[in-house]
Amino acid sequence: MTVALEMRGITKVFPGVVALDNVNFTVRKGEIHALCGENGAGKSTLMKVLSGVYPVGTYKGQILIDGVERHFHDIRDAEAAGIAIIYQELALARNLSVAENLFLGHELKRFGIVNKEKMHKESERWLREVGLNVDPRELTGNLGIGKQQLVEIAKALAKNAKILILDEPTAALTEQEVGILMGILRELKQRGVTCIYISHKLNEVLAIADTITVLRDGQTVGTYPVSEVDEGKIISLMVGRELKERFPRIEASPGDVMLRVRNYTVMSPDQPGKAVIRDVSFEVRKGEIFGIGGLMGAGRTELVMSLFGAYPGESRGEVEIEGRPVRIRSVGDAIRAGMGLVSEDRKKYGLVLGMNVKSNVSMASLQAFAWRGVIDHNRETAGGLQAIHTLRIKANSPETIVGTLSGGNQQKVVIGKWLTTRPKILFLDEPTRGIDVGAKFEIYNIINQLVRDGVAVVIVSSEMPELIGMCHRIMVLSEGRKTAEFPASEATQERIMKAATGGMEA
Repeated sequence: MTVALEMRGITKVFPGVVALDNVNFTVRKGEIHALCGENGAGKSTLMKVLSGVYPVGTYKGQILIDGVERHFHDIRDAEAAGIAIIYQELALARNLSVAENLFLGHELKRFGIVNKEKMHKESERWLREVGLNVDPRELTGNLGIGKQQLVEIAKALAKNAKILILDEPTAALTEQEVGILMGILRELKQRGVTCIYISHKLNEVLAIADTITVLRDGQTVGTYPVSEVDEGKIISLMVGRELKERFPRIEASPGDVMLRVRNYTVMSPDQPGKAVIRDVSFEVRKGEIFGIGGLMGAGRTELVMSLFGAYPGESRGEVEIEGRPVRIRSVGDAIRAGMGLVSEDRKKYGLVLGMNVKSNVSMASLQAFAWRGVIDHNRETAGGLQAIHTLRIKANSPETIVGTLSGGNQQKVVIGKWLTTRPKILFLDEPTRGIDVGAKFEIYNIINQLVRDGVAVVIVSSEMPELIGMCHRIMVLSEGRKTAEFPASEATQERIMKAATGGMEA
């Protein structure tokens, strides 16, 4: 098999940081090549070099496409060479049609006027290539995230992409949509398209890739045929050590009931009369981890958001904290009642990316950092330093801008923000989504320490191994209803899936 891409001796330096240190990366034509590594290992930086985001002259090394050295001054140069990158956060204009997105920036024209009829016809061809049966005139924003992902791939193919880079392509997809995407990638492979696949989901990597390259701390650790590695070896290569227990759950020593929820119902804010949570009851004890499982759309996020006062739909039912009835009408009420919520979307709801670490850590408990109504910056700096030290956040100082941190370190900042409020109950919604295995392990240890300190922890997760591996008890939701609750010792993936698809056990 001939070589499609060679990156030789790539070195990229940012002020004070060597992001890539003499990286070598070789991809054969028509293969699916996985690129693995912890957050901050250099994967995204390497792909930005390849795709022209970082132009020639800002890095050292060589890029060869089909054996010919190429120099990319911008993204258009890379696209002209047949390189297309699809980011986790899709770059589609939701208010434009599918056809307009496919040809955005290189519209088909006749006599200088955009030829929409030809664009629609050509779009149908490219949509067929990815097995997507939608009207090219349909607004892209009306499509589900899985179909939008396929539109992105069709867009890349319409630009004659020979090398397709997919960065965390399944982060927001359902299991069915993941299966469709995998099938499309295998078909593209048969047609000679080369794919570079970046994902933290190692089971997917092992299922789809032919070859795996691992980066660690900006250096190439090695390249291996997928037949020669398993999850354990990849993890060891990524983190530089063996993680003997991926889920370091501690034994529960549950105390009194911290949170009791009875007959809780939450109404949809958009569809009058529709309940997104129906008559759910459960309790969480001090010093235990309570898991909430279920498929997308089951109501898991709506439940914890509502309990935290952050969901716009009306609710009814009984909520008690430490045996006392409470009425949570706002996020402020929830914080005063001793609750914290690490949202599933940390960038939208958990952080202000343009602010520094210390400001993010203090924002949920400003009174603790103020004197006579004015923020005491020395206290705030001390709080930021404490969070960096306690949570092992990889930041140069409390002044570091949060948007420059890796996903795992951003998540630690969110957790640090809530720890400053000294919560009695902490909701963690998808706490390790988009985070590499090493950072996951560190966050699990942080959760364990919270449990030792007597905090009642509630984890919402789409990853069944995570629920089984970390939680002491698990409740499963299906279409807004509680369908099962059992101790983790009795939980299996099959049992959780049965309850998640509507099989009642409760």
